[in-house]
Amino acid sequence: MTYDTSIYTSSHNPVIGLGKVVMFLDLDYFFAQVEEIENPSYLGRPLVVCVYSGRTEDSGVVSSANYLARKHGVKAGMPIKRAKRLLPSEAVFLPVRLEHYAEVSWRVMTILKKHSDRMRVESIDEAVMEVTETVGGSFERAEELAVMVKREIRQGLGLKCSIGIAPNRVVAKIAADAAKPDGLKTVRPEEVADFLKPLPATALPGIGAKAWSYLEGIGVKTIGDLSSLPIEVLAKVFGGKKARYIYLASRGEFDEPIEEKTTFKQVSRIITLKQNTRDVDEVVSALAPAVNDALARLEANNLEATTLGIIAIAADLRTVTRQTQIRPGTSIEETMRIVRNLFSELLQEEGGMVLRRAGVRFAGLKQRLGQSRLSSYLQ
Repeated sequence: MTYDTSIYTSSHNPVIGLGKVVMFLDLDYFFAQVEEIENPSYLGRPLVVCVYSGRTEDSGVVSSANYLARKHGVKAGMPIKRAKRLLPSEAVFLPVRLEHYAEVSWRVMTILKKHSDRMRVESIDEAVMEVTETVGGSFERAEELAVMVKREIRQGLGLKCSIGIAPNRVVAKIAADAAKPDGLKTVRPEEVADFLKPLPATALPGIGAKAWSYLEGIGVKTIGDLSSLPIEVLAKVFGGKKARYIYLASRGEFDEPIEEKTTFKQVSRIITLKQNTRDVDEVVSALAPAVNDALARLEANNLEATTLGIIAIAADLRTVTRQTQIRPGTSIEETMRIVRNLFSELLQEEGGMVLRRAGVRFAGLKQRLGQSRLSSYLQ
């Protein structure tokens, strides 16, 4: 089978005569940083923002942690109990405030919009911008623009951010990750290959734990190693569509238009569990970061859900779903209780079902009362 990769490459640039210039912005440890800014007494102390499940005082997982907490080994998705064991007594633990973070995010995105040709909000703390026309195709001018954007966000909101500049979104995102914290990294077209080759394969967006496990088994450690694999080999493992993405992205050639996502029918997240299980606590704890991420996406777009569903995928790939109606504006704590109840009921009804993957789905989306969607503000 022949795989046509040409439609995904950077040669498809709508700005005739100019090389594409893309900026990717990532707000550093966003939730925790907002809390530090609003309460200076937290500065100099490990700070952890948590998704509390509500079952016990310490049940739930870490959503965001500042760099002082990370130095102790705390990271997103870690159980709160474990994080407390790792941190000294002066550490601060706070509940997540998604609605407030979404308001701060909106203010950042408003700044970005006025400096870009086209912009897409990737998540509550990330955005990608094409600035080709704004900077006349010049990477030097793009760097000047990025410095100005960072300064405007810092002076106006107190927030630090990292920015990557590159010929396409994927490389720009990797550059932004490499620039953390509070940095700026530019990768010009002629530098892309040398920049990507030594990086670990996991630095490539879309390479998760399962894919990494397989790749490591065949001797792939770096993006350079990954780029040497024939697309036919990748297709056997990942399927045609993802194989095309990995084949091009590992070479720095994957490109896509920067277009704003203006409509959402639903927001869903699915995770692979560390081990097959029927333990509700284990499933819900593992799923908490995904629930938080989905809710953050809704908040960033000023949307509310009226239906909450769960997705259970067994070791034999049998899939079972459950859903229920929820009130618009349901808190994250109440959402986690509903998720727990749905999984508990499902596993009781499906007596022999052992879960390999689990997910959550928010549907019946509508605009939050009294507010417009983020995209309407940015048009």
